[in-house]
Amino acid sequence: MIRDVLFPVIYGLVIFLAGMKLMEAALARLAGPLLVKGLHSATSTPLKGLVASSLLSALLQSSTAVTVLTIGMVNAGLLTYARTLGIILGSNIGTCLTTELIGLQISSMATPLLAGALCLWAAAVMLGELRPTAWRAAEACRRIAIPLQFISLAVAGFAMVLWGIAVMQSIGPALQASGLFRWFLDHAATSALWGLAAGACLTAMLHSSAAVIGMAMSLTASGVMPPALGIAIMLGANVGTCVTAVIASIGGSPSGVFVAWSHVTLNVGGALLFLPLIQPLQAASAWIGGGPAAQLAHAQTIFNVVCSLGVLPLCYLPVWTRLENRLQT
Repeated sequence: MIRDVLFPVIYGLVIFLAGMKLMEAALARLAGPLLVKGLHSATSTPLKGLVASSLLSALLQSSTAVTVLTIGMVNAGLLTYARTLGIILGSNIGTCLTTELIGLQISSMATPLLAGALCLWAAAVMLGELRPTAWRAAEACRRIAIPLQFISLAVAGFAMVLWGIAVMQSIGPALQASGLFRWFLDHAATSALWGLAAGACLTAMLHSSAAVIGMAMSLTASGVMPPALGIAIMLGANVGTCVTAVIASIGGSPSGVFVAWSHVTLNVGGALLFLPLIQPLQAASAWIGGGPAAQLAHAQTIFNVVCSLGVLPLCYLPVWTRLENRLQT
């Protein structure tokens, strides 16, 4: 029983996290200069910061990376606290792209996608090794080859994410026969706090909300977990992801600490607000369409978009500028 559940979970989770890190590293190398420049120049208003942060978080597939970089820029004096409010809101929206893609249930494409990405990477490496006689031709090959290598590695990372999801989905029958998991489901049926706590603790330990939500989606898709419990775990995962930002703020400036705790306030407040509304959120996700896993992805998107847009008007209050001035004195 332990072998049938524990090994596929660990094996699938390792593949999933390795794919996420590969995708994140490749996209960071591809868009690193754009990230810093974009966050610095596109934050004149909270709305601009929200849009820029949403796009960059979607590109990097990591809200944590954007939030941690923002804290670093605030500590370095490159950004003021007031200019980071939109970035915090947008980072949660952009990261929903990963779960929406997973929700398409295209795990069967993992192997051909990984093989194609590796072939493309090999071709890009060989293209970069070409040494044409003409200088302009050599420069053109280099400009094409380097971005192509990172794009192919990002695709390979996403294929590994799909592969890891497929491995974790294989534990469905064993979990259904598990008395311990049935005990957890019975308690979660009486209070959604069980699911929220589980999502928060697992995300805090793994430092990846996408991994925890991906596991919940795989269990929901296999029929082992009810969608309502999956949504509660998703809410908890959005709380647990704040841990990395809090750790990054330790020893930093007061403004950097405020950025981290603003992120905590947004996610914790949103989770507590939506906790009694799990059933309406599930109904809205089902109305959008798709299977159980897609509905969980839709629920995360609705949660993050509603929370961010609902808080956005508060970012225009002058109190934040006064607070920033007080912190600097």
